[in-house]
Amino acid sequence: MSSLARYLDPEVIQQVSRLDLRARFIVEGFLAGLHSSPFHGFSVEFSEHRKYVKGDDPRTIDWSVFARTDRLYVRKYQAETHLACHLIVDASASMGYVGALGGGEPERRSRLGRARREPPSPQPAGKLMYVVHLAAALGYLITRQQDAVGLYVVGDGLEQMLPPRSRRADLVQMVSTLSSIVPRGRTGLARGIHEALARISHRGIVVVLSDLLTDAEELIEALHHIRFRGHDLIVMHVLDAGEAHFPFQGSVRLEDPESGESLVADADAVRQRYLDGLHEWREKLRRAIEAARGDYLPLDTSTPFDKALVEFLTQRQRRR
Repeated sequence: MSSLARYLDPEVIQQVSRLDLRARFIVEGFLAGLHSSPFHGFSVEFSEHRKYVKGDDPRTIDWSVFARTDRLYVRKYQAETHLACHLIVDASASMGYVGALGGGEPERRSRLGRARREPPSPQPAGKLMYVVHLAAALGYLITRQQDAVGLYVVGDGLEQMLPPRSRRADLVQMVSTLSSIVPRGRTGLARGIHEALARISHRGIVVVLSDLLTDAEELIEALHHIRFRGHDLIVMHVLDAGEAHFPFQGSVRLEDPESGESLVADADAVRQRYLDGLHEWREKLRRAIEAARGDYLPLDTSTPFDKALVEFLTQRQRRR
């Protein structure tokens, strides 16, 4: 694994104790790799390097380049119009599912399934942990480019709200709020989206980060509401890697953590039907979101953060 890949790997990131440092590592590792990407930032685009000259702001020096070349270079940026980005984070009980960390046969709970005898899988973090990291990284990236970011935590409805701000102190508050999220309660994502929209006064980008395990028709109506209010819409659909690939074997008990309903099934016998149903569900969501002129990003917890951020910026490019 390359040093950059390790820098952005969810398992490596999880080993850092503080969420603000994790977010910084994700973003700075991502930005360090932008020389190979056509997407160079959020609303202030990275343009090129040039040699440092007397009078340049030391904060623009690229210290990673200095470490490699022993020469001082600064980053040049192309400014764009400032905007506000609103992050809607799902904190319902279904987001609390944690896949295998490698080895062992722990019990697993999920809206999609709970199983014993689960083989080791690569994902190091549950859905909510992954979403929290991604939201913190987006917040760090956006405020770093001097745009405003707001946070809306949704459980049974809108539970917490931080209006969009661009100051570093506000980012610290957002990261603190993300760190304190505990998944619980039934999913009220659609209602939470409507309640959040009632508190957003200006057009911007709305990013929904969720497993989307809720009534599909109510969710689609809420997403249409986002577009009706004039916002750009990006939906980051995050599943656990186990939910996305169904690695279970033998007899399994599948349990809904929000209702407690469960059933026993033979994993090998239902795997293909499950994967076909998952594909059909995601395609339905993709078609509905694209019909509303929004962007749909299917992710799972084994997806490196740099890929998720590149996908985010790809969709951002389409909104210009």
